[in-house]
Amino acid sequence: MSTNVDINERPNPDQELIRIAEYVSNDLQRSKVAFETARNCLIDTLGCGFLALRYPECTKHLGPIMANSYVINGSRVPGTSFEMDPVKAAWDIGCMVRWLDFNDTWLAAEWGHPSDNLGAILAVSDYVCRNPNLFGHKKLYVRDMLEAMIKAHEIQGVLAIKNSFNKVGLDHVLLVRVASTAVATKLLGGSTEQIVDAVSQAWVDGCSLRTYRHAPNAGSRKSWAAGDATSRAVRLAMITLKGEMGIPTVLSAPKWGYYDVLFKGNQFEFDRDYGSYVMENVLFKISYPAEFHAQTAVEAAVILHPLVANRLDEIDKIHVNTHESAIRIISKEGPLANPADRDHCLQYMIAVPLISGGLTADHYEDSFHHRNPMIDKLRSKMVINEEKRYSIDYLDPNKRSIANAITISFKDGTSTEQVEVEYPIGHKNRRNEGIPVLENKFKSNLATRFPAGKCADIFEICSSQNKLEEMLVSDFVNLFVT
Repeated sequence: MSTNVDINERPNPDQELIRIAEYVSNDLQRSKVAFETARNCLIDTLGCGFLALRYPECTKHLGPIMANSYVINGSRVPGTSFEMDPVKAAWDIGCMVRWLDFNDTWLAAEWGHPSDNLGAILAVSDYVCRNPNLFGHKKLYVRDMLEAMIKAHEIQGVLAIKNSFNKVGLDHVLLVRVASTAVATKLLGGSTEQIVDAVSQAWVDGCSLRTYRHAPNAGSRKSWAAGDATSRAVRLAMITLKGEMGIPTVLSAPKWGYYDVLFKGNQFEFDRDYGSYVMENVLFKISYPAEFHAQTAVEAAVILHPLVANRLDEIDKIHVNTHESAIRIISKEGPLANPADRDHCLQYMIAVPLISGGLTADHYEDSFHHRNPMIDKLRSKMVINEEKRYSIDYLDPNKRSIANAITISFKDGTSTEQVEVEYPIGHKNRRNEGIPVLENKFKSNLATRFPAGKCADIFEICSSQNKLEEMLVSDFVNLFVT
């Protein structure tokens, strides 16, 4: 037999695909904490989307691809009047919720925003509800959607714990596409075998480059990349359910598989089975729309604000102790070209609250930046150092801190005390403190889109775990139609 040929025997699927598919196919062991956290995640994520609708750079991406076209019994886009096919609806919802970098976060060897998956989950669930004749009169309730969120969080987060895609230059939205494809296929009625096939298609799509998140190319693509990923996930799920075959060894195939082509020949590592760990431990961005590695730095700067607000011109140095990931991702010097560039700059996100006492999405806009030259003056005075303990605790599964510390020295030789914040308010360690703030954030975001009476009605429904879980998804989505 010749050795210069490929053996063309169809192999069994990669175990990684099977593990995902079996996890998604099976009923989730109910975790009260996971479902309560998922409810908070749902309202927070939608609220981030409503706030983003204030920004034309976001809304220009929304709506049907063909102007004035419409879909009967399509998926609704909350906060708008759009009703579209689920592929484009997933794009729009994913774009909205990610636009301001204000939704939840997961930090490990890889990072990302698991609630990005809501773009696919909500669009597909709503579509199934509005088309009973297409789906065997299947009914989907918000409880089903929360379970899908828990599973999507878990797939994305567990894959991220030990596997760094950023270190090989690849972007974490791949994990959104994989997780969304899995749960979307299930919500549409797919079998375990079909979930395997659909997820294989998600992996074979490869990865986006991270260059749009980093200097010198940071830009608005990072704000719609998740919408693109969730949209693609829905498309892959739908073609799989029409009989499209999968690629069984998409990960492990020698020479042509994901591991050899894109992951330097390394296989994925795992430290746990799929359960509900990620949702239970997810990080909420509650107070500040800022890249999560900077959340505690912003909090420290807010604490320092009253001590330095009247002495900004007297500042000599701003000493920032941080963790390695923050330095690698968001520490940068030089001109900042756009809002997306600024909300991924550690120095910018420290300077603004030192000056103003807070940080909002408006602070990243050109109109604010250009009329506040003190921001760049303070940036030039910052000294960024890695604190090894912070880097270790960041990766410790029992801590997962995101610590930053700031000390400010003045030209007269005096200095402030060091202000250290190890855990942001959105961390699991601060849940009791954080949830009331998260609820107020949701109320504020609702008020940007709906009249006061409707805001009160929506909040009452969303505050009740049982009442919300028992709603049909289509009825829930109808609450937010404008």
